[in-house]
Amino acid sequence: MVLPLIGVAASLAAEFAPGLIRKLAGDDAADVADKVIGIAKDITGQGDPEKAVEVLRADPEAVLVFKQRAAELEIEIEKAYLADRQDARNRDVALRKAGYHNYRADVMLALAFVCLIIIIVATWMGRLDMPDQVFALLNMAAGMILGMIKDAFQFEFGSSRGSKEKDLARQK
Repeated sequence: MVLPLIGVAASLAAEFAPGLIRKLAGDDAADVADKVIGIAKDITGQGDPEKAVEVLRADPEAVLVFKQRAAELEIEIEKAYLADRQDARNRDVALRKAGYHNYRADVMLALAFVCLIIIIVATWMGRLDMPDQVFALLNMAAGMILGMIKDAFQFEFGSSRGSKEKDLARQK
C-alpha cells in the first residue's frame, strides 16, 4: 500500500511542488507521501488520492493553495533535518564538556578512509583482468564511502548549506 501512495505523492510533487520530490526518497518517504496526499485530500475534499489529483488539475485556485501548503511542508521537513543535525552536534559538545572523546566517530572515519584505500588498490591491481561488473561494484562502493567521508566533514566543519544560512543570518 505504501508504494502506490509514494507514486501518487511523487506525481503530485512533480506536477505541483517539485521541491518535495527529493523528500520522497529515503527513510521518511512514506511519511512525507502521506502528508503530501493529506494536503491534496484536505484541499480538494476528496478521499481518493487519484480523484484529488484530478480535482487539482482542474482547479487553478486549489493548485495555488496546494503549492503554498507544500512549501510549508518543505520548510517543516528542513527544520526537522536541521534540528536533528544540531542535536547530534550538541551531543558531541556535551561529551567534550564532560571530558569524553568520541572515539566511535574517529574509528568510523578512519575505517572509511582505509576502505577507500583498499578499494582503490584493489581496483588498480586488478584493472586488467577484472570483470566490468566487479569494477562497477567497486566504483559504486568507493562513491558511497566518499559520501560518508563528505558527510563526516560536513558534520564536523559545517556544510555549505549551513554556511549559506549563516551568511543570510548575518545579512539580516
